[in-house]
Amino acid sequence: MVRANIKITLKAGVLDPQGKAIEHALKSLGFKGVNEVRQGKYIEVELAESDESLAREQVDRICRELLANAVIEKYAYEIVG
Repeated sequence: MVRANIKITLKAGVLDPQGKAIEHALKSLGFKGVNEVRQGKYIEVELAESDESLAREQVDRICRELLANAVIEKYAYEIVG
């Protein structure tokens, strides 16, 4: 069994209103030096797979077909275990 740690973020140039709201809130709370905030998603998936190559293929397909919107998002992952 392995675990995939998946990080999904907006592509460069895509507006991030939630990130801007977080940035504004941080500045309102007095945090200095906050220039830009981008938000994303973190997902952990456990797979009943022992072959890392096959696990990578499966995770890549999961990301492409379900988790990430390829038009506006990019993804990265690591296989652990």
